Amino acid sequence: MEQYLKCSEYIDWKHPLVVAKAKELAADCRSDEIMAKSCYKFVRDSILHSWDYQKNHVTCKASDVLIHGTGYCYSKSHLLAALLRVNAIPAGLCYQRLSVGTGGPPYSLHGLNAVYLKEHGWYRIDARGNKPGVAADFNPPKETLAFPIIEASERDLPEIWAEPLQIVVKALIQNESVEQVYENLPDIEVITTS
Repeated sequence: MEQYLKCSEYIDWKHPLVVAKAKELAADCRSDEIMAKSCYKFVRDSILHSWDYQKNHVTCKASDVLIHGTGYCYSKSHLLAALLRVNAIPAGLCYQRLSVGTGGPPYSLHGLNAVYLKEHGWYRIDARGNKPGVAADFNPPKETLAFPIIEASERDLPEIWAEPLQIVVKALIQNESVEQVYENLPDIEVITTS
């Protein structure tokens, strides 16, 4: 579990503002589950999704997401992992491969989290931000993610990563606007078996 508690370049949970917000969110929480839910709801509801709101400051580091109040799903997952780690709750990063439109290509990765809860084990949560047609929630042990897997080329990737994938970091740090990120969303090739 140690790797899911580490501070790093992008999950920079030792940043003073991240520590302060994490402690504020954990105040009066009597269990890891209640604390995790408090952090989750803050990121889901208070940090604006960059594309939905056309917030043109591309963030990647957890601290930058908190400072600017915006991020793509990937960046929001970095902040959520950081807030959880401050509070000694193991947290990792997960990805789905989804159609960008209403089906078929192009595809891109979607970032979410897994949190280790004492009572339930690993539990995936999606703090992307709700909107019409997207209703993610925190209700363990039932997963309520933002997007279901609908077609054959979409995937729930099973790994729980301690650090963001390099392809995700590259998309966030090499593009200067939300429009550029959208035009260069990260994707991976999926091998299908027949």
